[in-house]
Amino acid sequence: MAPANPRIIALFDVDGTLTIPRGEVTPDMMQFMKSLSEKITVGIVGGSDLPKQEEQLGEGIAKVFPYNFSQNGLVAYKNGELQEIQTIAKFLGEDNIKKVVNWTLKYLADVDIPVKRGTFIEFRSGMMNISPIGRNCSREERNDYEKIDLAQGIRKNMVAAMQKEFSDLGLTYSIGGQISFDVFPTGWDKTYCLQYLPEGDFDEVHFFGDKTFEGGNDYEIFTSERTIGHTVTSPEDTKEQCTKLFMS
Repeated sequence: MAPANPRIIALFDVDGTLTIPRGEVTPDMMQFMKSLSEKITVGIVGGSDLPKQEEQLGEGIAKVFPYNFSQNGLVAYKNGELQEIQTIAKFLGEDNIKKVVNWTLKYLADVDIPVKRGTFIEFRSGMMNISPIGRNCSREERNDYEKIDLAQGIRKNMVAAMQKEFSDLGLTYSIGGQISFDVFPTGWDKTYCLQYLPEGDFDEVHFFGDKTFEGGNDYEIFTSERTIGHTVTSPEDTKEQCTKLFMS
């Protein structure tokens, strides 16, 4: 059944917006979202992959609302039908992937740190995650490495070298956490999903998220010219703001 106002769409982040961070949606919150979808068009846009999204929002979530985007839209569903699966391998091509991997391993061989473990490059569908110490390090080794990294700028220097080496590939580098940084094609943040919402189909595109500050993973879509951004602090806050905006 079409919503009362199909030309208004609201997109929702998952963690901290529809659920507590890494938690499962409450039955009450899911019921509210289904009621909201009778008023306006609803879409989900999460950074995690679809299995993780299903853990939090329930199995078959891709078919519950008209739009579902996992991995920021690299996996896109409309009305329960898969639209596209995009991967970094498909985007860059195997030759370029090989160049980045080979260069990374050579560079890391010359980085002198007290401890090196395993999994220096974790290849994910939407990005490469690079760790100078290796992701298999222990909690204690991770904490020690972070201090060295902050003092010597190991990740910062490596990112600068990669930006220079691969300036023609259109990549973005994001340093986060204690031991690693992400490498992904520029534009593969949450704004990626907006290509599936033709401008002629909607009068208003709203976005609700909790990490809307600069550097947060909701920032780009929150500040996009195409969206009306709303910062929320919890699922309860999301519910309250949506009730005022759309349910009256």
